[in-house]
Amino acid sequence: MEINRRNFLRSAAIGTVGMAAIPEILSASMPTIKKKQKGILSSLKTGAVILFQGDSITDAGRERMKQQSNLAGSFGAGYAFLAASRLLCENPEKDFSIFNRGISGNKVYQLAERWQRDCFDLNPAVLSILIGVNDFWHKLDGKYDGTVEKYEQDYKQLLTLTRKMLPEIKLVIGEPFAVPETSAVNEKWFPDFDGYRAVAKKLAEEFEAEFIPYQTIFNEAVLRAPAKYWTGDGVHPSMAGCALMAEAWLKAVK
Repeated sequence: MEINRRNFLRSAAIGTVGMAAIPEILSASMPTIKKKQKGILSSLKTGAVILFQGDSITDAGRERMKQQSNLAGSFGAGYAFLAASRLLCENPEKDFSIFNRGISGNKVYQLAERWQRDCFDLNPAVLSILIGVNDFWHKLDGKYDGTVEKYEQDYKQLLTLTRKMLPEIKLVIGEPFAVPETSAVNEKWFPDFDGYRAVAKKLAEEFEAEFIPYQTIFNEAVLRAPAKYWTGDGVHPSMAGCALMAEAWLKAVK
């Protein structure tokens, strides 16, 4: 019955997906996102630094030679660019400085290797991290021998150090995701990849970070259009997928 429902909804949605679908997807996949306390953005001071960190999903082809704040070329063409653009447009009085320091191919330990330069030196008030897909994906193609235990250990050490150095920082942790029925994500990914997702959620709770359930969001999205509409390879989002991720990020921090 559930499979038939998925197929029906998917078929009905093809060709009709638009921006109107995104609020529906997020309402279904992030129903409890509203917190008891005020959102992150409302607590930020004028001139606050916001930093996006991660791998190629965050990097999105950005210009790494300049790496300036609030500069389109320094953001690439991904969800971070879209989210930052909205923040700057809707909050001109806040004079935010927003950076993207994602690097394609990175795993958690590689974030740690550049954390002084690409995090602490920027002194962010908000740090958003999306990391983990390469910690698993590179195992499948023989480029890495890490485990989910190493992923958790490395990630926890990084967050612990970050809290120590920047005790007032607001954290946002994105759930690593992989969307089946695409060119790269197949049955070999599951159930092992689910462990990496679980670690990210566990650490978000432990470090009192806002958690963005990207896997749940994309699972909901494929009920409305085929997986390849949102991400060609199951890891890197399409234009529609980037818009979906950006809206989810904004919903989490408002």
